Amino acid sequence: MKSYLAKAQEVERQWLLVDATDLVLGRMAARVAAILRGKHKSTFTPHVDTGDHVIIINADKIRVTSDKLLTKMKYHHSGRIGHLKERSLGHLMEKDPAETLRNVIKGMLPHTVLGRHMISKLKVYKGSEHPHSAQQPVEITETFRQ
Repeated sequence: MKSYLAKAQEVERQWLLVDATDLVLGRMAARVAAILRGKHKSTFTPHVDTGDHVIIINADKIRVTSDKLLTKMKYHHSGRIGHLKERSLGHLMEKDPAETLRNVIKGMLPHTVLGRHMISKLKVYKGSEHPHSAQQPVEITETFRQ
């Protein structure tokens, strides 16, 4: 019995729509990362991008458990001595919730060239409108409400 290995030319991708209203940030991000990677398909191959395109709407209405908006810190260092910057998750969500959600999901993907290709299939929007209606995305929000 031989194992199936997907080829990049044979992969069929779908467009999926996720409404992030009242979804928990970490759980939703982990599921979206698995979809972008292609782990939900039977044709998953680790070295080939077999994932689907994902559109996330209402990123500003996502929920965070506990008091993580105040206590969870994101750090950035410029490389110069004493220039360590820290921002709370609440500040980042207030500033740009779409970019914050994108960075959370990006951290759950492989940190390689393949991971950078996977994150390019993610589209995140602050409101409920998106310009991808021509791709006829399938809404999969109900699978996230468990």
